[in-house]
This record gives sequence, C-alpha cells and structure tokens, in this order.
Amino acid sequence: MARHIALVVEQALEDGPLTRRLVLRDPDGWPLPRWKPGAHLDLMVPGIGPRAYSLCGDPAATDRWEVAVKREAASRGGSAWVHEALRPGDAVAATMPRCTFPIAAGANRHVMVAGGIGVTPFLAMARALERQGADWALHLLCRGAPPCGDVVAALGPRAQVHDTARAPRPAWSTLLGTPAPGLHAYCCGPEAMLDGFAAATTHWPKGSVTMEHFVPPPLPAAESAVSYTLRRAATGEEAVVEAGGSMLAVLRGLGAKVNASCEGGICGACEVRWVEGTPIHRDRVLSPERRKTHLMACVAQCASSHLVVEG
Repeated sequence: MARHIALVVEQALEDGPLTRRLVLRDPDGWPLPRWKPGAHLDLMVPGIGPRAYSLCGDPAATDRWEVAVKREAASRGGSAWVHEALRPGDAVAATMPRCTFPIAAGANRHVMVAGGIGVTPFLAMARALERQGADWALHLLCRGAPPCGDVVAALGPRAQVHDTARAPRPAWSTLLGTPAPGLHAYCCGPEAMLDGFAAATTHWPKGSVTMEHFVPPPLPAAESAVSYTLRRAATGEEAVVEAGGSMLAVLRGLGAKVNASCEGGICGACEVRWVEGTPIHRDRVLSPERRKTHLMACVAQCASSHLVVEG
C-alpha cells in the first residue's frame, strides 16, 4: 500500500477555464521529496479514494508540489472535490510521486503536444528541459483560453498555444516535424487527439514517441485470457480468477495491500511483481523490459493455468 504524505493547501488558484491549480506544501515547512518531470501523484479524496494528477510545478522546487485540475462535468468525485471543497489551509493526503511518462533518455530534441488540461506534465518537462539547455517545443491545443495560461506564457516562445476556436488545428506534420534521429515526440490529451497522434507517428522509429492517457481507454476482453489460480508468494494463499476477472479484486480478497487509482492501466499505482505464469499485459505504462517482471493488477489477465505474484 502506498505511503501517504501529509500536505497542506497553500494556494488554490483559478488558472484558466474550469481549471484550479493547487500549491501544496509540507505543513511544517520541511522540504518535499524530489520527483521526475512527467510524474504524477494521488490525492486522497475523502469518502472516495485516490485520484491521480500530474505534477505541473518546477521539479527543482523542493518547497512545493503543484497540480492543476479541470472541473469535469462527469467527475468521479476528484475534480468536484478540488474545485468545491478545498480551500487554502486545508490538509490533504497524497502518495509519493511516480513517473510513468518520463523525458526520453538520449533524445536531443523534444516535441510535446498537449490537448487542454493534458498540458500539465509538459509544464514540468519544459522547465527541466530548458534548465538542461535542451532543444524543445510545446504545442498546446485548446478551445478558447488555455489552462495554466500564465505558466505556459512564462515558458517563452517555445511554448505555443493554438486556439482551435479561432483557427483549425495545425496539421500533425506541422506540429511534429519530420522524424529524425534524436527526435522524440510526446502527446497527452483526450482520446481522439491521442488516436490522431498515434496515426500520425505510426511510421516513426520504434521508441521515438510516447503518449499519456488521463482517462483510461476502453479495454476489449483479451482473447487468450483463461481462468487461472492466483497465488501470493508471500503467504501461499491462492484463489481462482475467472477469465477476464479482476486480479486486483482477488489480490485484495487474499489480503494483499495493493494500491490503485485509475483502475484502467494508465496511472501505475497497482504495479506488482510476478514470478511465475504468463500474464497478459494490457496497461499503457510499463515498458517491455519492465513487463518481464511486473504487471498492473487492475487490468492484467492471464494466459496460463496459474500465476504467482509477490506480496
């Protein structure tokens, strides 16, 4: 189970249409742990549970963490709480930041494309890249005023806002340029944008593009999934998981303390190590190398008769 950190809301800023930016600090003024650009954390929503938000502040600042949250009409409770309940001085609990959307190592040019509130991880990435003297560009697509507009403006001319209420969205080739050695492209936004980005970069070299979802995409049933026996290596306890069933729910039923937030394979909260069997990975965060030893319990299924996990 994730360790929770006690924080206090120092500021709750209205920062763009339906967007609220929280400045969070340690209640006693102690420095906060370092985090990597592209990281997110879970805020613990009273009566609901964890909700994941990207850190959008300066990664070099150790006295504050910042998140920006859009008020969603179909809120699962998190954005409504942030916008309607939180006030400066309120205490909040958060998990340690985790990074499933890192800056690409080895790239020498970085092009980031954001849709609306999907800009939040790029605000931190841009600051870090600028500090490194890296070559980067940020394109923010939005209708009307941008979220976190003051922060975006402070990044300078490399950050461009494209108001699609005033002019059509630029072509993907205009936004991304031509694939080249050392060029890495990133996208975070609504599913339609991510689908367009994926189609536009399908011919790019493997490993040169990265996407982050902020809403779990629909997951079709895995055709090769079977019913299997799930065993906890730590205790030897076992239970049967029906084909297509929830590994996360069964693990919790066996007493495993597995954290979870999105429950759609995009936030990285429910990562567990597996040691035997043939898991079916359906998450959007684990690298091929990481999948050799870990899985995301919220969406993983199994193609073998048994699966053994640590914990």
